[in-house]
Amino acid sequence: MATMAAEIAQSLPYLRRYARAITGDQRRGDIQVQRCLERLLADRSNSAGLSLRLLLFRTLTRSWNDRAEPEPAPHAPIANNAILDHRVREIAPARRQALVLSVLEGFTTDEIAQILEVAPAEAERLMTLAKADLRDQRPTRIMIIEDEPIIALDLAGICERHGHQVVGFAATRDEAVAKAQEERPGLILADIQLADDSSGIDAVTDILKQMTVPVIFITAFPQRLLTGQRPEPTFLITKPFDADTLAVSISQALATAAA
Repeated sequence: MATMAAEIAQSLPYLRRYARAITGDQRRGDIQVQRCLERLLADRSNSAGLSLRLLLFRTLTRSWNDRAEPEPAPHAPIANNAILDHRVREIAPARRQALVLSVLEGFTTDEIAQILEVAPAEAERLMTLAKADLRDQRPTRIMIIEDEPIIALDLAGICERHGHQVVGFAATRDEAVAKAQEERPGLILADIQLADDSSGIDAVTDILKQMTVPVIFITAFPQRLLTGQRPEPTFLITKPFDADTLAVSISQALATAAA
C-alpha cells in the first residue's frame, strides 16, 4: 500500500494537469481527481492489469465521461470581440482527450487506447480528427508575459505559425496589467517568474479582476503548481516546450473557454 501511495503521489500533479485541461477549470478538474481516487480506493482489483499510471488516467477519464452530477457553474462568457465574433468550435471530448493524452502527457497510441478503452486504430483516428479540428479553429489575439526575450520570440513565432496574432509582450507584473488593459487579448501566455521578481500568477490575477480571458502558464516545475491546495493555473505547460505542446494547449484553452 505504501508503494501504491508513493506511485499515486508521483503521478498526481500530471493527473491534475490532465483533469484541468479536459474540463477547462481548476475546481472542476480537481473534483474529478478526487472522484478518481475514491473509485480506486473503492475497487483496487485492477482487472485490466494496467500500470498504476494508466489506471489513474483511465479511471479519471471514465469518471469525467460518465458524470451525472451537476457541474460547477461555468465561467462568464469571454469579453473579447475576437472570440465573440468567431466562436471557437469545440472539439468532441474523446478527440480532445486523445490529443491531450498524446501531446501534453506523452502517452503512446497503445496507452491512449487503453485509457480511452478503445482499439488502437480508433485512438489513432481520434487524434487525427482532433488535429484537423485544431487546424480549423479560428485564430485569436495573444499576449505574452515572459521576461526572457528569446523565449518570448520563440513563443510568438509558434503562435503566428498557427495563425494567431501576437498583440504584445510584457516582462513585469505592471507591464502585463497595462498591456492587457490596452490590447484586451483573447488569450494570455504567462511565465511564472518575471523580471521584477514578481509572479506571473500575480500578474494574471490582477488582469482577471478586469477581464475574463483564458491563460496558459509556462514553467519548468509544473509539479509545484499542481497541488490542489490553492488557486492554481488551469492550463500549464512545461519548459522546455515544443510547438505541438503549445499549439494543443492553446487549442484546448480556447475550446473550453468558448464551450
